[in-house]
Amino acid sequence: MAEQADVVIAGARCAGSAAAATFARAGRRVIAVDPARFPATTVSTHLLFAGGVAELARVGALERVEKIGAPQLSRAFIGGPGHAAGGSYTPVDGIGYGLCVRRAPLDSALAETACAAGAEIRQGHRVTGLIWEDGRVVGVRVRDQSTRGSRQGGSGQGGGLEQGLGQGGGEYEIRAALVVGADGRRSTVARLVGAERPRIAHANGRACYYAYYEDPRTEWRSTAAMWLTGRELGNAFPCDGGLSLVLLMPPVERAPDFRGDLEAEFDRTVGLVPGLAARLEGCTRSTRIVSSAEHPSFFRRSAGPGWVLVGDAGHFKDPVTAQGIRDAVRFGRLLGEGVADVLDDPAALDRATLAWERRRDAQCVHTYQWTNLLGRGDGLAHVQFELLRALTEGPDGVRRILDVYSRIRDPRETLALPGLLKATTRALRHGTGTRAAIVRAVGDSLLELAGHRAEARRLLTRRATA
Repeated sequence: MAEQADVVIAGARCAGSAAAATFARAGRRVIAVDPARFPATTVSTHLLFAGGVAELARVGALERVEKIGAPQLSRAFIGGPGHAAGGSYTPVDGIGYGLCVRRAPLDSALAETACAAGAEIRQGHRVTGLIWEDGRVVGVRVRDQSTRGSRQGGSGQGGGLEQGLGQGGGEYEIRAALVVGADGRRSTVARLVGAERPRIAHANGRACYYAYYEDPRTEWRSTAAMWLTGRELGNAFPCDGGLSLVLLMPPVERAPDFRGDLEAEFDRTVGLVPGLAARLEGCTRSTRIVSSAEHPSFFRRSAGPGWVLVGDAGHFKDPVTAQGIRDAVRFGRLLGEGVADVLDDPAALDRATLAWERRRDAQCVHTYQWTNLLGRGDGLAHVQFELLRALTEGPDGVRRILDVYSRIRDPRETLALPGLLKATTRALRHGTGTRAAIVRAVGDSLLELAGHRAEARRLLTRRATA
């Protein structure tokens, strides 16, 4: 016999737990399954700006997250050759700081929040198939991947992730009014509903390599820092456990350089960013290096009869602007708020999930396009540096940039054509990089901007079809 729930969620990390908590608080029976056993890490740059921290508060998870012990990053620093600028946030819902929290404790805190709200989370369980009736998804098939499974929550009283007896390695079914795919970029649910191929997509221009450092530099403990030197981009974000996340984002064409001696190339690349190298004096790398060379951005069709895709399953942005966790939590929550009351009416439910998808697209598409341009690692990097230099001049310059990252300022303001042309002129005048490469990259970018405008119109004005 199949179990019955109002909502079943594939994936219980950021988006899945946020959705589960919100549905459960609305009085719905929620079962979320995840192949991982928490605490468990995943590949992620995991920086939150003030707007992202505010999303943790809105979903009810911030108190738990702050107990992890990550420092409040009340300041940001942007540096490069001959340039250094620092500043603070415009508060969002009274929150004027960012956070960098490792994914293992962060995801555990979010799952505990969902459990405390009354959701049930089953660890070590994976969705393997969907149940269809008359062209509508009405449930999932699940495999318990171990002899001892794990079920947590469901009472609304606890919040801890306690181990319990599972299905003993068997398979079972859960029927529900809504199936939520919160299972990441390689979403099983997206594949099974035929939405795996994106509506729009964009290749990444930078690769990602990161590791954690033991960091005794207390003077940097409240500052998230970024350096852009030539085409090299380096970051240092203090996080929990007395560590700092050191993230390198070289041009993607340099990915083969890291395939040999990864540690040696990582250290060499730190040296290519003198400001970052100076920041890490006295620090010691204490973990392995995590890498991601290919991570294209995309929007997928994310709503259909009885199903919906949240988080990276439906939409993914290049990590260069660190927006993924913020959007996963926000739109997981907004999904629950928007559809919990209509789960018992299939036609109303489908209208509500389509409206949620359009809302997500409208709120994310311009940040997506801005991110794609910032993520270019070609000659445009020299123009980006000059643009950042101009934007951060004055006492509130960095704050204006942070407002874009916190999603309280339209990113198109930073990409206005007059500013880009001035930055291009300065890049050519200062002789940074190869002039031909700069001109070629700017030309490509102008064409890309025109394509972005057309792309946004298609995404936001398309007719919804069942």
